[in-house]
Amino acid sequence: MLVTGASGYVGGRLIPALLATGEVQVRCLARTPAKLDAAAWRPGVQVVAGDVGGDLAEALDGIDTLVYLVHSIGQGRDWAQREQADARNVAEQARAAGVRRIVYLGGLGRDGDDLSLHLRSRHDVGRALASSGLATVELRAGVIIGSGSASFEMLRYLVDVLPVMITPRWVATRCQPIAIADVITLMSRAVLDPAVQAGVYEVGGPDVVSYAQMMEAYARAAGLPRRRLISVPLLTPSLSSHWVGLVTPVPVPLARELVESLVNEVVVDDDRTLSTFGLRTMGLDEAIRRAMAAVERENVPTTWSNADLMPFAPAATDPAWSGGKLLSDVRRATTSAPPGAVFATIAAIGGKRGWYSGEVLWRIRGLLDKVVGGPGLRKGRKRTIAVGDVIDFWRVEELCPGRRIRLRAEMVLPGQAWLTWDLAPAGRGTSVTQSASFRPRGLWGRAYWLGVAPFHRFVFPGMLKGILADAEEQALLRARNAPCKDVPMPRTRPNPEPV
Repeated sequence: MLVTGASGYVGGRLIPALLATGEVQVRCLARTPAKLDAAAWRPGVQVVAGDVGGDLAEALDGIDTLVYLVHSIGQGRDWAQREQADARNVAEQARAAGVRRIVYLGGLGRDGDDLSLHLRSRHDVGRALASSGLATVELRAGVIIGSGSASFEMLRYLVDVLPVMITPRWVATRCQPIAIADVITLMSRAVLDPAVQAGVYEVGGPDVVSYAQMMEAYARAAGLPRRRLISVPLLTPSLSSHWVGLVTPVPVPLARELVESLVNEVVVDDDRTLSTFGLRTMGLDEAIRRAMAAVERENVPTTWSNADLMPFAPAATDPAWSGGKLLSDVRRATTSAPPGAVFATIAAIGGKRGWYSGEVLWRIRGLLDKVVGGPGLRKGRKRTIAVGDVIDFWRVEELCPGRRIRLRAEMVLPGQAWLTWDLAPAGRGTSVTQSASFRPRGLWGRAYWLGVAPFHRFVFPGMLKGILADAEEQALLRARNAPCKDVPMPRTRPNPEPV
């Protein structure tokens, strides 16, 4: 089979699911093959350089099934016309190459409605593929709920950041969201099961809700106070898209197309999918919980920004993982001390030894934490540490000897915080990356980070400098065969899997 759009959100999840069955050989078409090199499944597929608008003879040679997941949404004024031209080009060449089946993921919406450009183009692409005369299975989905999806990121950011929202009338529009896991299951069946006949299949979860109700569902799952929505009739989708672009990581051109589509009701009108596939899809609450859990674990294999759409490529300031808001203070330095000495020094931090810099600030922070019901600094620490042990108001979350130590904050915070040290050999010494990371919860979380950020300049540079100085001293003592009395070697139980 050939997958187009392998670097995108859905393609990057569908391919490993198909490979896991052991029933197919997968070839990927990519404009930039190097973009796939980092994927864990890359060794299991063949990659051909090419574009859906060009010559596909090499890519289609020997292919039985073509999976079409290409999208040009928002790329220039004529993006919809280009989408249809590309689909016709692929369909004509697929027929000439002897392809037997096409599987395509499109969008919900009634053909008789005044559809947005985005949804209308999705339907037109499906018709262009089917015009080839090949057996074409078109799955039409609405809002996809999954960690890293553009729809979920819009929802998450808006609800996290804004306790009160001025909204247009479209928040009352009904939709039928579906979990990304169910989309992948249905796509896999459409590819592998010859009993799935050609035609259009509308797919959605069991819950039909308004966008306002979807926001409320996310707030409940995230443990946030109920959000207040104030509907304003004059607020157009175009104006709304600028607000979405300001508050969320989704850029305005993409936000505009998505928001304009929210005016259309996207619900399943028949039971053909259920009778054909027999899959009971998961509810909205469960889909949101799974997506949030993946974000919490930073286990997000693909995001909307993975797609090969240059206007929507992540900026250098964007977080490297799923696209969620992870605020960080990162410091890097190199020392002549070996990784073992640096690791042992970091493993001894806290307690009576302290935090190397800003001790008064640490004590004040501990006192404030006690006042609001947190543990403060009173917990102290054991002489040696293992995963799960406490260090003042931190807990050891990851411990990889000689390579990494990660602490998770247990103080009372409007979000989640971590301190991480990553070590790597650098000649005869060690390269150290110290990261203070914070995932804010709502508006107060962001305000908290802005409030404490100035103090980071007094604390974290000195902390890293003190750690390296201690490590160098201990390394020097060891080189002279002197006992290292002050720094206990950690008792470690490496995690069976990375946290």
